Amino acid sequence: MDEISLTLPEAIVESLPSDGDDAARDMEEAVAGWERRLNRAIAAADADDDAAAAVVDALERFENRFEQYDDFVAELRAWGQSPIYAMAWRDLMGALARQLYDHEDLGERIDRERHARLVSDGIRFGD
Repeated sequence: MDEISLTLPEAIVESLPSDGDDAARDMEEAVAGWERRLNRAIAAADADDDAAAAVVDALERFENRFEQYDDFVAELRAWGQSPIYAMAWRDLMGALARQLYDHEDLGERIDRERHARLVSDGIRFGD
């Protein structure tokens, strides 16, 4: 499996307020960290299926964080606070998930791994 390249979309950086330079740097560091972790997992994998499993683990984490940040948006609004940073991080998690699916043939491998997990969970719950 080829190395993965993740980027921080410019639209997300532009959505930050003018004092959001620290948040933009934090996001850049987070993206670089995820890219390094994913590429290390891919390099350490014995087979493409193992690499796909590592990518799906990261993808599930992105999706969980997306939901958490989305919940923060509503909560911050309810408290009269600006949700702009929560929205930016939520959007970043969604963008990273899309980038994984869009990476060459990785989308197919992700789907296969997710289907395998569903079947495995279904069998385990059916016992």
